[in-house]
Amino acid sequence: MTLPLIVDDRGALQVAAADVSKLLRTVGARWLRLVEAGEQGLDEDTVAALTIELAKLADRIDVACIAHSSGAP
Repeated sequence: MTLPLIVDDRGALQVAAADVSKLLRTVGARWLRLVEAGEQGLDEDTVAALTIELAKLADRIDVACIAHSSGAP
């Protein structure tokens, strides 16, 4: 099931919500791996906070998709 997240002015799907959710989680995981690898210039607390916020956003997108597919208002 695809819930349109980003559409053009004609209503054509440009990016599926599931793809955006996956991208957000992937970016957060990549940042964490960089911190764990000792990448210079990355503040561990900041990366952790940003990763949590990305995961929260991805969760909201996922919940909206579930609600949409179940017919919930």
